[in-house]
Amino acid sequence: MRKESSTNAINERFLHRICELNSAIDIIGGRWKSQIVYSISEGNNRFNLLKKELPNISDQVLSRQLKDLERHAIIYKKPIPGAIPNGVEYMLTSKGQDLVPILRNLCEWGKIYAEGKAITV
Repeated sequence: MRKESSTNAINERFLHRICELNSAIDIIGGRWKSQIVYSISEGNNRFNLLKKELPNISDQVLSRQLKDLERHAIIYKKPIPGAIPNGVEYMLTSKGQDLVPILRNLCEWGKIYAEGKAITV
């Protein structure tokens, strides 16, 4: 864990103050978070369903990413009545639902520009 007085921590706080985009990218950034949100929106809302959809993610990383998305109120856990052991479904909050069209638009942008295609000015 880095110190709050470190240059990185100071720069991060500054960037978050001048533009909310930086805060948003911190919340959904990383290798798996956007795909997890998208997968949950498509109905893959249990741990094992997410593992099946994202076979290369480790259990530990998936668990950590789910906790982080829950901490940021993008998802929440809904208990499954009668499930043994105690099962949960991951559901999108309204904040998470608002994120899905943005992720789709970023995906489309990536299809057009992220593959090294020439950008015309």
